[in-house]
Amino acid sequence: MNGRRDGSAGGSGSNGGGGQRRSSGGAPARTAHARIAPARIVAVEVLEAVRADEAYANLLLPTRIRRVGLDRADAAFATELTYGTLRMQGFYDRVIELAANRPASAIDPAVLDVLRLGAHQLLATRVATHAAVNEQVELARRVAPKAAGFANAVLRTISRTSAEEWRERVADGARGEDARLAAVTSHPEWIVRALRTALEHEGRAEELEQLLDADNASPRVNLAVLPGLGADTADIEGFEPDRFSPIGAVAADPIAAAERSGGRIRVQDEGSQLAALALSRAEAVRAGERWLDLCAGPGGKTAVLAAEALAAGAELAANETVPARADLVRNAITGVPLDVAVHVGDGRQLDLEALGAPGGFDRILLDAPCTGLGALRRRPEARWRKAPSDVAELTKLQGQLFDSAFAALAPGGILAYVTCSPHTAETHGTLAAALRRAGDAAEQLDTRAVIEGVSRHPLGLAGAPETVQLWPHRHGTDAMFVALVRKRAGVADAAR
Repeated sequence: MNGRRDGSAGGSGSNGGGGQRRSSGGAPARTAHARIAPARIVAVEVLEAVRADEAYANLLLPTRIRRVGLDRADAAFATELTYGTLRMQGFYDRVIELAANRPASAIDPAVLDVLRLGAHQLLATRVATHAAVNEQVELARRVAPKAAGFANAVLRTISRTSAEEWRERVADGARGEDARLAAVTSHPEWIVRALRTALEHEGRAEELEQLLDADNASPRVNLAVLPGLGADTADIEGFEPDRFSPIGAVAADPIAAAERSGGRIRVQDEGSQLAALALSRAEAVRAGERWLDLCAGPGGKTAVLAAEALAAGAELAANETVPARADLVRNAITGVPLDVAVHVGDGRQLDLEALGAPGGFDRILLDAPCTGLGALRRRPEARWRKAPSDVAELTKLQGQLFDSAFAALAPGGILAYVTCSPHTAETHGTLAAALRRAGDAAEQLDTRAVIEGVSRHPLGLAGAPETVQLWPHRHGTDAMFVALVRKRAGVADAAR
């Protein structure tokens, strides 16, 4: 069936379409059809797992790439297809609706995955039109044989209109500025509003479109060269220091560099590095200090703190609620010759005796559970899984964890409150409420001065000096929020 020039396509593909759908393992059923590039098969399988099983693309994709044995070029292609499709899913759904003349919810989900993948190739890559259409049609035939004609019609309809024209058509159908930005930049409308509010807090609301565009750009893969461990970087191809983090770097093949380092070099966002270093380098370390990473999983910041503690003669403990994530923490710190006790327990109910600090900790990192709106570049599916209702539940948890961490500080100790979200309810809101509960026992530190002092180059930070907000569009990092708070000696803790 041919696509119509009015921008719609007929054919089957609605929910309930017949035909063999998938194998018992959850992947598209393998049948004797035309050859499909392995990278496309990997991408569509990951898209299906993200949609049907709530898998995380950043965890599943590398596993699938290794299992299939893709070479470097095909692995890069599979990564671009997967992440690009997930980031722009909302926009592509609207394009597909216009091309198919039916709501996306009326299209078989497995077929919709294939169409999204095809739309990304047609509108955002240099893949030849015939390759994008033909191989996606074959993928559609695998997941729902009767939908092949429908997929062919929709994709050919999409291919006849430029990406810019599709953006204009999608924008024309939106009601209001927030809805327009949400549609063309592929963000839920509530996230657009939240990001605008966060930027307004710094007097930078005019940067909203830059931020939304940055969320949809492929981020660099950053490395953290754990300090003091003698990691050899001389032979790493394309190795260059990061702009801001003093332990950060990039390389031509960062994954290989990390894998060959014996745990001394790790893949880690530059903003996460700065957040951990803000705590360890807030002031000079006294030998014998006790540190705690309260919500440690998956362990990237724990590894940085472990290396810093080893160099300074401090002790480090880690706590994680989920046993499987505690195992990730243990794996993350294998390259650091420091005895780090990793405990499994609720961070809201700390047992200081069991943690080895009956008198409290001198420094605590609270990398609090949050919406993750600051890492949408790296976890693109998160934007489609979170809802405004999640914020209230998370801010309650953040407040409880803050109170627990603050109570676990020794007099004079420092707490770093960190979120990978710029949502003001999770950052300034949670912090302000916790400080009110702590009363005079809490003293905010000049977090900006600490992080600027750590950074290789000036960050150009805005807002009050007690907090720091990093941004993808300004700093090339995840949108990390950091606030340093000291527990005053000799003042009663109101939160207790």
